[in-house]
Amino acid sequence: MSATDRRAGPPARSGKAAALGWILTIGLNVVAPIVTYDVLTGDRGWSEFAALLAGGAWPVLDSAIMAAWRRKVDEFAVVTLVFLAITALVSLVGAHTARALLIKDSGVTGLFGLLCLATLLASRPLMFYFGRKFATDGTPESTAWWNGMWRYEGFRSTMRTMTLVWGVAYLAEALTRIALAYALPTDTMVVVSPVMIYGVLGALGVWTAWFGRRRAAEGRRRAAEAEAAAAAA
Repeated sequence: MSATDRRAGPPARSGKAAALGWILTIGLNVVAPIVTYDVLTGDRGWSEFAALLAGGAWPVLDSAIMAAWRRKVDEFAVVTLVFLAITALVSLVGAHTARALLIKDSGVTGLFGLLCLATLLASRPLMFYFGRKFATDGTPESTAWWNGMWRYEGFRSTMRTMTLVWGVAYLAEALTRIALAYALPTDTMVVVSPVMIYGVLGALGVWTAWFGRRRAAEGRRRAAEAEAAAAAA
């Protein structure tokens, strides 16, 4: 049977490595930048731009730790740094009214959507790297298994489809929020905006998990059919 007919299953996950990876990822890429931003802008009187730059030091630390631990640069941390840089740049553009800040938030998610779509032209799309971050425990064995999956056409199609859906969804979300920022009162939009952000993120997360399971089941079914046909022959 050819390599395209049967896929090796993922290696056993290391619970300790996975837990440590998740703690570092969430703590340094999500929690620490948010806390730093809130403390510096609220208690210390820093500007939004300066606070965002300071918060960006945490993903840099995460990248350094992961590079030393796994002896490679983690693409997820690199994307996080790019996202923070985009946020910082957008915060400098235009006026600083409440409505302008809401529109700038939409611009950030819209630029992320464009980033997703742009990586469809690269050798591997953005969701390949996101998937590797969350579907493996970061050990060399699991990373090598995930990288090896790229040789399967179905896997490549799945990653590209996920990236396309995320890119289109975030562009649509950004355009909708910009329109609502002009149509709704600012105090209403302050409530609606985060609901839309986390609502879209949650919906995409649920869809991604469902779509990934469905495509994996289809791959197993095709492999079983091919194996049965080869046995019959």
